Amino acid sequence: MAAEPSPLDSDAIAQRVELEIERALKRNIKGLDLLIADREPVGTMPKTVIHREGTAVLYRYEPVLDEIYRVPLLIVSPPSNKGYIFDLAAGQSFVEFMLNRGYDVYNLDWNPPRRGEAGLGLADYVDRFLPDSFAAIQEITQETEVSLAGYCMGGTLATIYTALHPAAVRNLIAFATPIDFTHMKLFQAWADKRYFDVDLLVRELGVIPADVMLGAFDLSRPANRTAGRMTLWNNMWNDDYVKSYRMFDRWAAETLPVPGEYFREIITRLMWDNALAKNALEVGGRMVDLSGIACPLLNIVAQHDHIVSHEATQPLMHLTGSKDRHEIVSKGGHVSLVAGPAAVRRLWPHIDEWLGVRST
Repeated sequence: MAAEPSPLDSDAIAQRVELEIERALKRNIKGLDLLIADREPVGTMPKTVIHREGTAVLYRYEPVLDEIYRVPLLIVSPPSNKGYIFDLAAGQSFVEFMLNRGYDVYNLDWNPPRRGEAGLGLADYVDRFLPDSFAAIQEITQETEVSLAGYCMGGTLATIYTALHPAAVRNLIAFATPIDFTHMKLFQAWADKRYFDVDLLVRELGVIPADVMLGAFDLSRPANRTAGRMTLWNNMWNDDYVKSYRMFDRWAAETLPVPGEYFREIITRLMWDNALAKNALEVGGRMVDLSGIACPLLNIVAQHDHIVSHEATQPLMHLTGSKDRHEIVSKGGHVSLVAGPAAVRRLWPHIDEWLGVRST
């Protein structure tokens, strides 16, 4: 015969059952709330538009300290994503963190391109939108140098800009930035030139819809959406988890369309030719030579990034001309570098420590 459970075992089992019942009730109640809830608010730090040109929008966040660093910080968003990922919510906002450390923070963000902007290419981003943003910042601050940070393809644009305009950039910070596209294995498979007719896509659509961009991310990790929803259900009782999930889900769902010519150049010149890593990329009639980047450089990589591998970022550490190069490999995934409560503890203080002494 099986032994009778001890009173301690019985109490533990009873407490476990009570907890699971409570969570099950909360899951169902919270699940109904989730279906009818408004979108979670994002981007709460006060900011002002200081420049607008076509698809580009430049914001300045209101400083929160009386004493701020002399060198301003410009963060470049990926053209396919909204910049509020840097200011997701109080307590998990990179912008809020940096403002509280005394930085003068700007964000180059993007609106969906209009049909007439389908012809925008790499040269428009790095020889027009970025220089015009620098000019607007310099008009406000009277500083000739700016610290430049970019996330994912925003980091790629920031890198290209720095190589072409080295005198304007005081420091370069690259978050999960692809440079060697041969190591973007899943995207290489998605954009296999034997089957992927990018010219047809651009010719027929002009502006590339957000669904095409989302499809690439979904194919890179097919079970991710389903697994995410299962995890959400398991944590539906946890208000903080549900709130974070809804904010990240909103950001992902609000993926932007991109200009067709920009998309074509990303596929043909960066993905297929790997021209940036080979120092063979021509933009606006000039060759992009990574050795021309001589400013201090901080390369930030996510240990479990399924989109931009560590190897894809390494030309920043080997081919650039900077003698002041540092790398941080942080736990977590692609988005956790720039958003989320964990980054506040384990990553952003290191960024502040590195950038602060180089911003005076």
